[in-house]
Amino acid sequence: MIAKSLTMLKSLQYSNGLFSATRKDVKTGYNAAWIRDNIYTALGFEAAKKYKEVKRMYHALLDILLKHEYKIDWAIREKPKHKYQYIHPRYNPATMEEFWGEWGNKQNDSIGALLFKIGDLENKGIKIIRNNNDLRILQKLVHYLLSIQYWQDSDNGVWEENEEVHASSVGACVAGLKKIRSLVYVPEGLIKRGENSLKHLLPRESQTKDVDLALLSLIYPYNVADREMALKILENVERKLAREKGVIRYIGDRYYSHNGMEAEWTMGFSWLAICYKQMGRLDKYSFYMRKAVSSMNEKGELPELYYAKSNIHNENSPLGWSQALFIVMNKM
Repeated sequence: MIAKSLTMLKSLQYSNGLFSATRKDVKTGYNAAWIRDNIYTALGFEAAKKYKEVKRMYHALLDILLKHEYKIDWAIREKPKHKYQYIHPRYNPATMEEFWGEWGNKQNDSIGALLFKIGDLENKGIKIIRNNNDLRILQKLVHYLLSIQYWQDSDNGVWEENEEVHASSVGACVAGLKKIRSLVYVPEGLIKRGENSLKHLLPRESQTKDVDLALLSLIYPYNVADREMALKILENVERKLAREKGVIRYIGDRYYSHNGMEAEWTMGFSWLAICYKQMGRLDKYSFYMRKAVSSMNEKGELPELYYAKSNIHNENSPLGWSQALFIVMNKM
C-alpha cells in the first residue's frame, strides 16, 4: 500500500516539481498547486526517504516566491489591507502564476509551514537552500510575518473560509519561525507574540470554532502544543469530529455537506494515528491505522472526502495530502 501510495503521489507531480492537489485532469479546480498541499504531500516522500521529489518541490516553491518577490516587498513595506496583497497560496502548476479571483486566499499557515519544513529539512542535513537568493526570500518571509502581525491577523485559515484569528495559522507561524531562526534572522519577541496568542486561543481553533481538524497540525507536524494541550486537542477532535469514513473538519461544515451533515475527510484517520503515536498511545495508533485503510476506495485511493454516512466520495481522488499522511503513518 505504501508503494502504491507513492506511485499515486508521483502521478501528481509536474516536471517543475510542484504537485497538484489531486489528479491533473480533475474538473473541480483541485488540479491547482497550493503551497500548503505541496508541503503536506512532500511529507509522504520524506517519510519514504525519497528526497529527490522533496527537493524539487521546495525549489519550485522558492522559485514561485522569487518570481513574486515584488509582492512580498510591498507587503513588508506596509501591512496589506486587501486579500490580493497577501502572498498567494495557490498557483498554476504549469506556469507558476497566481490564480486570480477573490476567495479565501489569506492563508498565513502556508508561510509558516514553508519556513518550518525548510528549516526542519536543513537541520536534518537535507539541503534545500541553493544560494543567497533562497536565503534572501526566506529572510523576507520572516519580515512578512512581522508586517502582517501574524499573531493577531485574521486570515482564512487552513480551510480558506471566514476571516478570524486561527490557532492553526498562528501555530504554523510559531513553528516556522522557531525552525528557520538557525538560518536567518528572526526579530526578538516575534515568536513570543505568537506563543502568547496561542495561550489565549487554545484549545479552541478560533472565536467561532471550539474544535477543528486543523488543530492536529499543532501536534504533527509542528509540535508546538505541550503534552497536556495535545491530549486535550486529540480528545476533542476524536469525540466531536470522528465519523465512520473520516473526520469532519468542524461542526457545521457546509463544504460537500449532505442532508445537513458534514463531509467526512479521509486524511483525519491517518492524522489521528500519527498524533497518537507521537503521544505514545499505540492502542489508538493501531485503531486509526485500521480506520485509514477502511476509508480507501476500491482503487486503493484515499479520496478527499466521503458524503456523510455513505460510501460515496467526491471527485478529488486520490487527494495528495491524504495519501501522504497515510505513508507517514505507516513509516513511523
